[in-house]
Amino acid sequence: MVSSIANSLGFGSGIDTQQLVKDLAAASREPKVERVNELYKKNQVKISAVAQAKSDLEGFANSLSQMVSDGTLRSTPTVSDESVLSATSRAGLSADSFAATIEVTRLARAQTVYSGIVADKAAPIGQGTMTLTVNGVAKTITIGAANDSLEGLANAINASGAGVTASIVADEGGHRIIMKGPTGAANGFTLETATPALSGFAYGSGGGMTLGQSATNAEFTLDGVAFSRATNIVDDVVPGMSLTLKKAAPGQPVDIGASRPLDMIKQTVGDFVDVYNQLKKSLQSASAMSGPTTGLRELERELSALVGKVLTSHPGINKLSDIGIGSTKDGLLALDSAKLEKALATDAGAVEALFNPRRDAAHTETSDPGIAFALDAIRDKAVATDGVLDRVSKSLADKGETLVEQLEKIEEREDAYEARLEKQFGGLDAKLAALKATQTYLEQQIEMWNNQNKN
Repeated sequence: MVSSIANSLGFGSGIDTQQLVKDLAAASREPKVERVNELYKKNQVKISAVAQAKSDLEGFANSLSQMVSDGTLRSTPTVSDESVLSATSRAGLSADSFAATIEVTRLARAQTVYSGIVADKAAPIGQGTMTLTVNGVAKTITIGAANDSLEGLANAINASGAGVTASIVADEGGHRIIMKGPTGAANGFTLETATPALSGFAYGSGGGMTLGQSATNAEFTLDGVAFSRATNIVDDVVPGMSLTLKKAAPGQPVDIGASRPLDMIKQTVGDFVDVYNQLKKSLQSASAMSGPTTGLRELERELSALVGKVLTSHPGINKLSDIGIGSTKDGLLALDSAKLEKALATDAGAVEALFNPRRDAAHTETSDPGIAFALDAIRDKAVATDGVLDRVSKSLADKGETLVEQLEKIEEREDAYEARLEKQFGGLDAKLAALKATQTYLEQQIEMWNNQNKN
């Protein structure tokens, strides 16, 4: 066996053939293994560079989108009396295009009705059907043996999908059922029945339920113009602003407006340049490598084009280059602060709209994408299945697997080569041992002959 031959190497000839075999095998193995290992290490560096570029791109796009969505870069509503109403901003609010006075004369309310006191909420109340009608839409409420109780009636109303909620409340001497509909004058409701046993829980044409309050619309004026809405949350009157009416206050006008976060906008412009440059360097590092990573230059070009891309429909300030962001000779960005200040002084709303684009019928994601939407589009395309980053990552991963397979094959071939050497040198060692024994015998015979001749 090879192992026994290897163990006997060098014992007959006196030559360290075992070490000789190891040295010859290593001389054959090491350069090949080292070359493949070096290629593998370089490939891993490429994989890390692409992963870093992907992480930087996703982080850049996500953080900018988050700032836009949470209103960090959005003009903030101002309200002179928040006990009457409050306001929150939505996409489209512009600080220098809105100021108004609101007077709330009535709040929107929901209709409520309540029953008389029932001693036991689980006791039978009668079986039959009732018709619950809200804003002209009728739902059938069925009370049978399984739900014949005040609790059963409340559960049936809540399960009807009519938009009316029913609650059981404790009162002196027992319990009542209270029903409440949606706010708005159009959402008044009736609950009628032809079953005499259930008439005590009906409301409408007769019935034993009592009206708690009627459904009404909210009524208010905006700069003297009257409005009526079914809810106290009003999203469709002031562009970019959601109003929450809190109390009726006739004769108490409330001033509303907006303030622009100029300092935050300036900081974000500077941060945009810094983070863009970090991303650009990551991509340049990955793109500089040979092989499939050259596809990343496509992504670099798309990012570079952001500076001159039209992001809003404003006629004069609609690109990053209009607010002082420009490219340097090495492909990075630089900020001209003086040009940014001039743009803010000329039209701060247009600068804000680059990051917080308006949204209405005339300002859509097509006409006014804004920088966050444009960057999101580049990111989504790059990281999508078969996108640039996905293709490069898969190609590098495949190459890494191929190199591992090559290394395994090299090890197999070199193990076989070393085994052949052991066998060859094992045979050589045996021959040398035989020759050495013959030499010793001949030397002894010659010495004997010499001694005989001397005598």
